[in-house]
This record gives sequence, C-alpha cells and structure tokens, in this order.
Amino acid sequence: MGRIRVGTCSWTDKALVSSGWYPKGWRDAEGRLRHYATQFPVAEVDSTYYGLPSTRNSLLWSERTPAGFRFDVKAFSLLTGHPTRPEALPADLRPALARRTAGVDPGLLDEVWDRYSAALEPLRAAGRLGTLVFQFPRRLVPGRPAVEFLRRCRERAAGWPMAVEFRHPDWWRAGHVDATTALLTELDAAAVAVDMVQTLPDSVPPVIRVTTPDLAVVRFHGRNSAWGTGTKEERFRHGYTPEELCEWAPRVREMAERAREVHVLFNNCCGDAAVRAAQSMRELLGLS
Repeated sequence: MGRIRVGTCSWTDKALVSSGWYPKGWRDAEGRLRHYATQFPVAEVDSTYYGLPSTRNSLLWSERTPAGFRFDVKAFSLLTGHPTRPEALPADLRPALARRTAGVDPGLLDEVWDRYSAALEPLRAAGRLGTLVFQFPRRLVPGRPAVEFLRRCRERAAGWPMAVEFRHPDWWRAGHVDATTALLTELDAAAVAVDMVQTLPDSVPPVIRVTTPDLAVVRFHGRNSAWGTGTKEERFRHGYTPEELCEWAPRVREMAERAREVHVLFNNCCGDAAVRAAQSMRELLGLS
C-alpha cells in the first residue's frame, strides 16, 4: 500500500488566511507555512501558474517544512498553453511574447522552462518536490496536435516528476479513456483525477487511472454549478459533505494499491472549507 498524503491547493489563499484558521502568532509568511506543515504533509503551490517561481522561495519553503513534506508545484501558464500576459514574464522575455503573431516561439518556451526549473531545483534537491502539475486548458482537445504538444512538454521536463490534469472532458470520456491512459503511461506522467460538479457540459468525469508507479493525484475542485460561469470565488465555493468524501475513500485506497504515493488535494478555496475537507478525508482514511 502506497503512502497517502492529504492537503490543500494553497496555504496562502486570502480566504483561508482571513478565516481565522491560522493561530495568532502564526500569521506571517513563515508562521503560516510552519503551522500548515504541522497539520498536513503536502501542499500545492499555485502561484507558479501566474508567475515564474524564485530560488529564494524554494529555499525558504524547504527550510520551513520538515523532512518528508512535499510540494506539488503548478506549471507556469505559458508552459501549458494558457493565455499569458507579457507582464507575467521577466522583463527581458516580455518582448518575445508580445510580438508573437501565431503560437509561442519554442525558443521562448525553452528559456521559460530553464528559468522555471532552475528556480525549483533547490526544492527538488531538498527532497521536498512532490510533482509538477501541468493543468492543460479546455481548448486542448484529444487529437494529434494535442498529443504532439504533450510530448514536447514532456521532453522539456525530462527527468522531472510530472502530473497531468485535463480540463476538456473528452480525454476521460468513453472512447478516449484507454488512449489517454496509454499516452500518460508512455510519458511517465501521473494522471490527475478530479472531483467536480457533474451536471455541466464541460464537467470532467471522475475517472481514476494510475499511469505511473510513483504517484497518483486527486484534486477536489468542489461541486458548485457556477464552475463554468461564475467568478473564481463562486466556482470553488463548496463545502464537502461526509457523504461526498466517503465516495472517494475507497477510490483513494485503490490508487494507493498501485502507486507508491497518492496526493489528495482540496481546491475548494472558500474560507477554511479546503482545510476542513482535507482533515475530514484524513480521518476517513485513518491518517489522523
């Protein structure tokens, strides 16, 4: 049975910080992470999606967490094909992004990857890196161009642990599941299973596939029907019920029978809803 780690998709979310979950005296940047690490053994870093990480933060995150703690780090938006403002890049790279007419220059992507990975190297060297989470946009639909894009992403990230979350539901619908599983297995990338509302046209099915023996990942986005239309706060506003979490307990255990580690991460960032759900899941799994 592999080790199951349960945590949340951010320990710095404004809603969590203002919820009162952090005790007095532990509300500065260092205190928050140190306190979080006493409660959970894994956290996702989402700030790296919006801007490149820094070596300084990698060193601080390593220093402020105990041995055995893991960070799953989201890939920068440009690396996954998401729209990216030039202002999100270092100043010397902005002109290359601003002047593009079609697609993104592979040379720019290579340079962005080099800086992204170099900044995370201290985290990996310290044994704190769980995986890099490549969350691909809904416009990445199954087909040859998408497969080629995924292979280029994997080549760029060769030697790094990688997890893949698709936002287009067809990747995990009947008729594509086996091909998607085979592709991620070939790429040695962990398939990210998702929990989300299932009543919308773009709802991603909660399909579980273990595609690498090292790691399996589940991300809980909440079940708010505003997923496709609401603000960020509305999309992720959801308090998981015991019944909803119980649906996943046997699935997580099944994943742990096939992977050395399973990361269960709650992204329902509304007040302290994510940390409460994470703690409940830990109890259901007998981890606390």
